[in-house]
Amino acid sequence: MTAKETKLLKFIANSSQFVIPIYQRTYSWTEQECFQLWQDILRAGANEKIGAHFIGSVVYVQDGNYSVSAQSSLLVIDGQQRLTTVTLLLAALSDLLDDDQEIIEDFSKKKLTGRYLIDPFESGDKKYKLILSQTDKDTLIALIDKSKVNFPKDYSLRVKTNYEFFKKKLAENIDDLETICKGIAKLLIVDISLDRQYDNPQLIFESMNSTGKELTQADLIRNYILMGLEHDLQSRLYEEYWRPMELDFGQEAYQAYFDAFMRHYLTVKTKEIPKIDSIYEAFKKYHREENLSIESLVSDIRAYSQYFCKMALGQEEDKELSYAFKDLKELKVDVAYPLLLELYDDYENNHLSKDDFEKAIRLIESYVFRRAVCAIPTNSLNKTFANFTKSIKKDRYLESIQATFMLLTSYKKFPTDDEFKIHLSSKDLYNFRNRSYWLRRLENFGRKERVNVNDYTIEHIMPQNENLSQEWKNTLGENWQDIKAQWLHTLGNLTLTGYNSEYSDKPFEEKRDMEGGFAKSPLKLNEYLRDSNLIWNEDAIKSRASILSNQAANVWVSPKLETSILETYKAPKISNSNYTIDDHPNLLKTQNKKLFEEFRKEVLSLDSNVTEEFLKLYIAYKAETNFVDIVPQANSLKLYINIALNELEDPKKLGRDVSNVGTWGNGDTEVILNSIDEIPYIIGLVRQALEKQFGNEID
Repeated sequence: MTAKETKLLKFIANSSQFVIPIYQRTYSWTEQECFQLWQDILRAGANEKIGAHFIGSVVYVQDGNYSVSAQSSLLVIDGQQRLTTVTLLLAALSDLLDDDQEIIEDFSKKKLTGRYLIDPFESGDKKYKLILSQTDKDTLIALIDKSKVNFPKDYSLRVKTNYEFFKKKLAENIDDLETICKGIAKLLIVDISLDRQYDNPQLIFESMNSTGKELTQADLIRNYILMGLEHDLQSRLYEEYWRPMELDFGQEAYQAYFDAFMRHYLTVKTKEIPKIDSIYEAFKKYHREENLSIESLVSDIRAYSQYFCKMALGQEEDKELSYAFKDLKELKVDVAYPLLLELYDDYENNHLSKDDFEKAIRLIESYVFRRAVCAIPTNSLNKTFANFTKSIKKDRYLESIQATFMLLTSYKKFPTDDEFKIHLSSKDLYNFRNRSYWLRRLENFGRKERVNVNDYTIEHIMPQNENLSQEWKNTLGENWQDIKAQWLHTLGNLTLTGYNSEYSDKPFEEKRDMEGGFAKSPLKLNEYLRDSNLIWNEDAIKSRASILSNQAANVWVSPKLETSILETYKAPKISNSNYTIDDHPNLLKTQNKKLFEEFRKEVLSLDSNVTEEFLKLYIAYKAETNFVDIVPQANSLKLYINIALNELEDPKKLGRDVSNVGTWGNGDTEVILNSIDEIPYIIGLVRQALEKQFGNEID
């Protein structure tokens, strides 16, 4: 490796051509990064005391160390974003100048073009100073080579947008072109040349990101897969697998979604959820441990990426599945994608029928929506979905999915019909984040001709107006204020209409009977409102809510299996241990026995999932895994709580950090229980470990 400081313009002029290899990410700088560079250039150009402005490094490789006399193309390992952005600025500046105009020395149209954009003595691709990859390449060439009449149909959004940004900025600062040119001339880089024989481009690529837009996890993964391959294999794998993925996602979605997709993919494969900033490390670990060939790995990623694009990006061609995916996506439950990817793979490989696949998607949708309505915390969903398929029996696919949902308890439970209907009837659904979703699903359930709810607005049948008319007050009765406060934004009082402004705050009878009123509405949501004898009061609101909530239980269906069938899926709660309380003599002492009995009663009542197991040295209490262990002492109980001390809310400071101490129990925090009076407080500490285990949201 050789490295030296050099002015960027000199570096570009003295190099024959820069080529962005196919394994590199596409050009990704946004207007934000371009604006930062623009400000740096203006500041450097306006200040004579600034001799140079450093913008990062350019790392490149060829067969042997670079020398100017070699005049061969340089493969850019790091620095593409800076090179491309400065090239776009120079192209925009060149386009602005007249043929005979020179702002400062070396900043004329002819010199800008002939030194930094093209080589006038070359032809074809060889004449361009910078060759980008794929769509970026054609768009940059079209901008530089004005003889090209046809601009690419699928042009690079970033390349074109940033060129237009600089073009606009230059036009706005037409009187400061000298300052701008001086600033560009001061741009400084570190020129780093690699030798293939001694330098590892992948390791250097991972560590080099000194300025500009941070590398995504997908950038690192693509380079890991492709960079070290022989050229022909590299090109084939890119063209057969990676490039089609980029096209499926599209330019914007690739930047926004690909990291998330890889996280879901790895969750499917490893049954562990990688942290969002550790996807690349998890990927490398998976590849090493599974010992997969690069082609089989990238082929598998390609297959799963197609599933993801169909589900998350609206590319599913089957109408029923497409509707189901769109409904689920509107709930914004990305943590369900690991389960959905596995289901789609089995559907694709004929292990799961289309009908059962659709029903499974609808069950997932119901599970998520019902929990939201019932205000059950969402922080356990990621682990629920990541491990869901461990319970699936593929010879009884849908049945086992239903059973798994039905057997979830506590924080993970699938709300029953009664729970769902009660909460749905009384919940503030107007300020619910998915209000257009639930209205659309209710209205369109069972319809072959779907209603576009975007053509309608939400109507409060009893008006929102703080100053209700006397007629409304009379209709609602003497408790009208309490009725309005309790039921205004609830299911029974909300509907859809195209006549919201006409309805205004009119009495219910007028809203019903006027032209375009409820009586003539084609919407199913308004069927109850057509009754000519209906009086809109608290009883009517509650009655309509009851009708709609019963309908909702059929829209967001719950899993139902015969008790005899469900019993076959229940795992027997039998301890594998041969030990009992009699094997712990310290627990047989009168004081300790009473203390233990009171404590275990409180622990077991924390959740129906909690189990107790007597072991040789301690007693374990588990949900998914141990959350507290008891090591009996002579006159006390030593507890090991499975949570880090710095995560524990412990105002009394009873906990002790034992993460680096050898202990008999599991857990990083030790607490001594001496008396029954301490149990309520210590149970509060234990509950935190249990809740972390159920939730354990991963960033």
